[in-house]
Amino acid sequence: MKIAGLVHDSIVDGPGIRYVVYTQGCSLCCLGCHNPQTWDFDGGNEISVEKIINDMLTNPLTDGLTLSGGEPFEQAADCISLAAVARERGLNVWVYTGKTFEEIFAEAKQKTDAYKLLSLTDVLIDGRYIAKERTLALKWRGSKNQRLIDVQKSLKTGNGEMLNENNC
Repeated sequence: MKIAGLVHDSIVDGPGIRYVVYTQGCSLCCLGCHNPQTWDFDGGNEISVEKIINDMLTNPLTDGLTLSGGEPFEQAADCISLAAVARERGLNVWVYTGKTFEEIFAEAKQKTDAYKLLSLTDVLIDGRYIAKERTLALKWRGSKNQRLIDVQKSLKTGNGEMLNENNC
């Protein structure tokens, strides 16, 4: 798997103590992106999914896995492996993406890897970063257009069902 980095105990990428995988590679390249160093598909480091899993499971205080980027859906197959183990171990899974839930859901109707990754995700922070909508007032998001999506509920309705950030 191509990664830009790993964070073992983040408290800013979702609730609780989180293990964060920053994937390498993003074709969206949003102006003002927080992680532009993750765009280059040839950058970052190659690391086995098994090594990431073993590392993720070393801290018994970890509450969840956050997949960020880059663009996690560009490496959906590897992210599926990580999310599946996280869920098996009782961790919640959050995914940051520049795409909207509706875009991913439309692509995923053929039961692709994107759909499988969605099915293993609890919360999706969706939407491209838009610099003119930048805000520090929202939890876990950088611009006002980005949403906290309850993925399991959204998969049933086909629409991005938003979570109240105070309930997370």
